[in-house]
Amino acid sequence: MVRLELDQVVMRRMKEDDIEMVKALVKEGSVGTENRLILHILTRPLCLFVLAVFSSILRCLVHSFILALAIPVFLLIVFLKITMPRSTGVLGSSRPYWDYVGSSYRGTQDETLQNPYCRISGKTPVTKNPRCRTGSKDKEMSTKKITTEREQAAGQVWVADCKGEILGCIFREGGTRAGIRKICRLVTGCWYRREGLGRLLVQSLEQRERETGAHRMYAHVPYPSKVGEAFFKKLGYQHIAEGTDEESDDDMKLETPERGFLGYPLTKVFYKDL
Repeated sequence: MVRLELDQVVMRRMKEDDIEMVKALVKEGSVGTENRLILHILTRPLCLFVLAVFSSILRCLVHSFILALAIPVFLLIVFLKITMPRSTGVLGSSRPYWDYVGSSYRGTQDETLQNPYCRISGKTPVTKNPRCRTGSKDKEMSTKKITTEREQAAGQVWVADCKGEILGCIFREGGTRAGIRKICRLVTGCWYRREGLGRLLVQSLEQRERETGAHRMYAHVPYPSKVGEAFFKKLGYQHIAEGTDEESDDDMKLETPERGFLGYPLTKVFYKDL
């Protein structure tokens, strides 16, 4: 496999033409995460107690001990499969689904993040038109539906583009707290992991937010993701309970993890002072 040249990556705002490609990338990166979250919830003590109670009740109605155990677990898994995407959104966003259209960039010029590797190598990234295109009529109709309030609430989606191919994306939620920014999703393509692409996206976004006046960045990581925790810790992020005095920092009290069935946390919150 050819090694990814990071100085050839353009990090730009997602456009309407990129929506389907970004959705496919997010879906690919969420396959294992959802199953791990369900397993995490099923193995919590309170959840096991609830399942045991229902199994005991079913045992009086069903003459099969195996069915009495399997039916409550099966029904709970189906319930979590249906409700989890609606409760967690993009794992860190309380909205049911990310407003992709509202997040698409509507300016007259392309907005990009600085790529430090370009300054080091002195090369200029080669850009090509994306593979997917929508008709101008459809684009004009969907653009009319986008308001400033909708775009602000949706936040921003930045994509890593290399020669017309989207390799990864990072979601920055639109917030109302001054100087506070939140990363609620970071996805890289399966063929481009451990190549420094995720680090490039996070650090470039941090640099931009620092220049716009942000002083703190939060990142929501799926609860059972050890890889995600190690990744953000390596970039200087700290768990919200580590090394902080929560009594003196009111802002951290406002940043709470997403919660699912029976109130169990689905995400861990990390922070970094810029």
